[in-house]
Amino acid sequence: MTDGPGLEEAATLAGVPDEFQRLWTPHRMAYIQAGPEPLRDECPFCAAPGRGDEDGLIVARGTTAYVLLNLFPYNSGHLLVCPYRHIATYDQATAEEVAEIGALTQAAMRVLRTVSRCDGFNLGMNQGAVAGAGVDGHLHQHVVPRWATDANFFPIIAKTKALPQLLGEVRDAVAAAWPHPATG
Repeated sequence: MTDGPGLEEAATLAGVPDEFQRLWTPHRMAYIQAGPEPLRDECPFCAAPGRGDEDGLIVARGTTAYVLLNLFPYNSGHLLVCPYRHIATYDQATAEEVAEIGALTQAAMRVLRTVSRCDGFNLGMNQGAVAGAGVDGHLHQHVVPRWATDANFFPIIAKTKALPQLLGEVRDAVAAAWPHPATG
């Protein structure tokens, strides 16, 4: 049955190829279902160190800070460097925390260059909700690997980011390549 010339019932179109490509990202459903303020019941950066490294997406642990994968990454390999202490802004960090956050950021860049052969990085800290921090109560430094070929129309037109690797695969590769304290 048709509703007019050239129109078919939607039921007859199932499985018929069309001009649209599908990007399946089921891992994003947790973020979507969490609503506009995800992870507000528990600080994810306070909770992660109490979990196992794989479950917490942690790739390296230091004395005052640690490194984990971003659960909602901009690119594959998007890392976060966080102090263990629950502090909101950089000026509240101790000299030891600042030094270790810096050293872990440098190590993250070196590891990502090796593991993912990236061409550059975006580094940054959004401090406060007004500045764009998704978790504004706990300081964290973003380390986002970038490639000369990683930009396409998805983020601009469709507000979608294609991520070619699963978080577990990225965590395993980065953790395996992370330098041990004795080797720097």
